[in-house]
Amino acid sequence: MRKIAAFLLLLLGYGAIPSAQIRVAIVAGGHQSRVIEENNLPNWNDIKDHYQGRIGFHTGFVADIPFSPRSSLFFQPGVLFYNKGRKYSQVFEPPVGTTVSQKSTQYINYVDIPLNLVLKFGKKTKFIIGGGPYGSFFYSGKETSQTEQENGVVVSEENNDLSVGNQSGQYRTYNYGVNGLIGVEFRGFFITANYSHGLNDFYESPSYEGSFRHQVFGGTLGVFLGKGEKIEKKVKDNDKDGIPDDKDSCPEEAGTAATNGCPDKDADGIEDKTDKCPDVAGLVKYNGCPVPDTDKDGINDEADKCPDQFGMIRYAGCPVPDTDNDGVNDEEDKCPSVKGTKERNGCPPEEIKKEIVEKVNYAAKRIQFKSAEAVLLPQSLTVLDEVAKILADNPELHLSIEGHTSGDGIFEANMQLSKERAANVKAYLVKKGIDASRLEAKGFGPTQPLNSGKTPADKALNRRVELKLSN
Repeated sequence: MRKIAAFLLLLLGYGAIPSAQIRVAIVAGGHQSRVIEENNLPNWNDIKDHYQGRIGFHTGFVADIPFSPRSSLFFQPGVLFYNKGRKYSQVFEPPVGTTVSQKSTQYINYVDIPLNLVLKFGKKTKFIIGGGPYGSFFYSGKETSQTEQENGVVVSEENNDLSVGNQSGQYRTYNYGVNGLIGVEFRGFFITANYSHGLNDFYESPSYEGSFRHQVFGGTLGVFLGKGEKIEKKVKDNDKDGIPDDKDSCPEEAGTAATNGCPDKDADGIEDKTDKCPDVAGLVKYNGCPVPDTDKDGINDEADKCPDQFGMIRYAGCPVPDTDNDGVNDEEDKCPSVKGTKERNGCPPEEIKKEIVEKVNYAAKRIQFKSAEAVLLPQSLTVLDEVAKILADNPELHLSIEGHTSGDGIFEANMQLSKERAANVKAYLVKKGIDASRLEAKGFGPTQPLNSGKTPADKALNRRVELKLSN
């Protein structure tokens, strides 16, 4: 208990308040979390009602720190584990293609750090109300999806290792927002109703633009542990040497712990009262300290041409240079004066031949499927045989297979159809002997149209598979 209290006081810089009493409570409760999503999808109003909140729990510790011994205003920082996220469910009547229903979950867990100001009024039973900002750190999460077909086949997917970062399709490491509470406190217990709302996006969709923010409504039960810890007034330190006067043998002269607070000469010709390194011989221009080594590379700043960067002796304290700024240093770069890639040891990738690109682009325009299905038509197989031969003859090439649809129909169904079509093209090329690691299948549904899609001809152009080569 004492360690927890001391940690919270150190974190908040609160130790200077004399005779203040702090308490620590263990808390737990239930809540419903929602995701507040806004986007410009054309049929979002039809989709959003199929999303529901997640029922979850929260638990952790909260400190209760008064601003003075008789204050009614308290500071309540905390550390809480929180379930957040949402779920989705939709039944298609009539079925979309062969799809009868779809379900998915987006469950994310966080460690929240609320920093609340709380006002308490009353005697034995106190009414409490408060609020403030909070920070939230990603802890873990899970995504699931389930698609049921007309023939009764159910396809399920689960991802327990969510990608975290600042890129598309990733969850943000840090969130922040505001939260509030209201409730009652009595006999070492308190019960509150809680609300929080995120102020930044916790996720970025890989297939469309939108904002995603958490909202939580819930209730919390807290129990204070022990009788609280009293923070005693600090002992004076007249000479400001970090040693309190009751333990300082020389309270009017700055000293060191090794000499019980008295001066300690290091024989560098600088008086201890002005020596910033009284235990190490140094120079006047560095206030009694040795020549510094700011970047800790073993070369002192006076001899280091790059004193703020860790370097090497043969480069006078500077890092190994990267002349072409391609991320590969000159000692490892086989093309040090030309930007390249790490995979080619600093040399640029070879340009793909124009005639190969044209053949693959032409083949992409001839790929056809059964209407509203992901089944390849027989004439498409001949086209893909040509693509497979090109890839077999050029083993250094990689291929991105991207499925697209028109805007007709239900958005989620179109997204699924585009993914399945791209996956079937990949599967056929793998069957023809192409290594799966060289192929990537993506589905973009109607999110990247080539035109406005107002006429049947325009819609036909938007229903396509694109094949993109890379080294």
